[in-house]
Order: sequence, then C-alpha cells, then structure tokens
Amino acid sequence: MSGANIYVTRAIPEEAKSLLRGVAQISIWDNEDAVPREELLKGVVGVQGIFCTISDVIDKEVLDSAGSDLRIVATMSVGKDHIDLIECSRRGVYVANTSDIAADSAADLAVALVLMATRRVIEGVDAVRKGQWEGWKPTWLCGTSLMNKTLGILGFGRVGFGIARRLKPFGIHKVIYNDIQEVEYALDFAEFVSFDELLAHSDILCICCSLTSLTRNMFTKSEFKKMKNSAVLINTSRGPIVNHVDLTEALKEGDIASAGLDVTDPEPLPVDHPLTSLPNCVILPHMGTSTIEARKHMAMNTAKNIVAMVSTNQS
Repeated sequence: MSGANIYVTRAIPEEAKSLLRGVAQISIWDNEDAVPREELLKGVVGVQGIFCTISDVIDKEVLDSAGSDLRIVATMSVGKDHIDLIECSRRGVYVANTSDIAADSAADLAVALVLMATRRVIEGVDAVRKGQWEGWKPTWLCGTSLMNKTLGILGFGRVGFGIARRLKPFGIHKVIYNDIQEVEYALDFAEFVSFDELLAHSDILCICCSLTSLTRNMFTKSEFKKMKNSAVLINTSRGPIVNHVDLTEALKEGDIASAGLDVTDPEPLPVDHPLTSLPNCVILPHMGTSTIEARKHMAMNTAKNIVAMVSTNQS
C-alpha cells in the first residue's frame, strides 16, 4: 500500500475498487447518485487522483480544493467537457478518459433510437398502455422503412462507423459522413460530404461528434431548414450540440419528421420541457453506455489510468 490517496466520486464495480486499493488509499462517495458539490470539495482535499464521472464538474474550485499534490483526473466517460482541461494543463494535472471502450454499446443504442423514431415504437407502446389499441387500421401509427434510405453520420469515429455497419444490413442505400477530414477506413463503405450536403441528403442523420466550441449549438433553426422534412435526427453524443428550442420548433413545424435523443441540454431534462410532450421525439436518459459489460470495462480502464499514473510517480 502506497501513501497515495484517491477520491472516487461514485459507486463503482468492486473489481475497480480492488485495483485502486492495490496502489493507494481510496475514499468513495459510495452512492449511485452524484456526489453533492460540498462533499466533492471536501473529499478531494490532498488527493493525488480523482476518479470522476460525466456528472462531476471538475473546475478550478475543485482543483484548488485538491491542492498541489493532484496528479490525475480520470473520468469514467468518453467525454471530457465536464473537466476544465486548460486549468488541468496549467497545473500539470493529467486528464484521462475511457475513449472507445463503450463505442459498441453506444452504437447499439443509436440503432435502437433509429428504429424507435422511424417506426414510432414509443407511440405504439403508449397506445397499448392507454387502451387506445382498437385493432388493425390501414394508416394508424405508420412509420417509415430504412430500406433504400441515405444514412448520414456526423463524426465518423468508432461510434459513427459502428452505427453505419449495424444499419447497412437493414437495406440502407447509401452512407454519407462529415468529419474533420476523410478517414481511410471509410473507403468503399461511406462517402465523405460537406456539412451542408450531409444536412440536405440524409434521411437519418446521426450525431456522433465530440462537444467542442465548434460543435456547440451546431444544429439550430437554419440547419433544420436545410434538412429533409422527412428526416430523422438522432443524437447520442452531447446535448448542447443541438439547440433544443429550435429542435422543438422544427419538430412542431414539420421541418424534420422526428428525433431520437439519448443526450439533452440540460441533463436530466425537466419533465415539463416542451420536447417531452412531442410524440415525434423519443428521449432516453443518457443510456448509451448502459450495459453491464461497458460499465465494467469503463470503470476498470479509469482505475488503470490512475494506477499507471500513481505507479509512475512512485518509481
């Protein structure tokens, strides 16, 4: 056992705890709910490492509370937008994430959202539960088929590629994508297009890019106007990429047909938010990585990142 101290902001699998205990003393907010801000500020005092989640805002105040011994902030997430990366860099604090580990789980859920939004699955479930199912009707709850459709992907990394690979057997006619640059592994599988072309030609458009200063509020009223009025928008990336006020208007006015969201802004989305009452908007509570396998791998990877840093400092 070393003299290192690690603070863990959430209940995590026992395997990850055991790994951390092999190199450090650990303190844990052992709860499924997010650690209260006051507890977080107290818990990080004097630690060498912070094991956090996407719900924990690691800003200057938290870094100040941790002090000069802090060496690593490891997050059990792909995204790092909840961490003040500039301040961490200035202090020499390493930031580690769980990049790509949960890509398959995220891609699976995106496909589920595509099917729910295109085939009006939630409306069907609600109809049964509310006693509105009165037998077969020719035009009732008719959705749209994926056959011969154009699938658009914004951000063709592992998640974006995984979605395309999963949906291609449904009869997708064409896959188009936009990213910072063309990627070699997309050759003979997907076509690189401009952002405006992606908007104009996608029947289903999946957002899979990171949240940055360039992508924040990337989808507003003007972008929705450029899309097909039959288009389906899927966002499994980060909520602030889509302007929710403009999305609400676009869905009401028929600028696009429907949307499937696993991420919102804010999270959780208030129950009285206008989007929650729209029948053509499917909203999930950020479930992209919610598989037993993914969460275990994410926790273990986060723990390994901390162990690697603590072990390096000890040698």
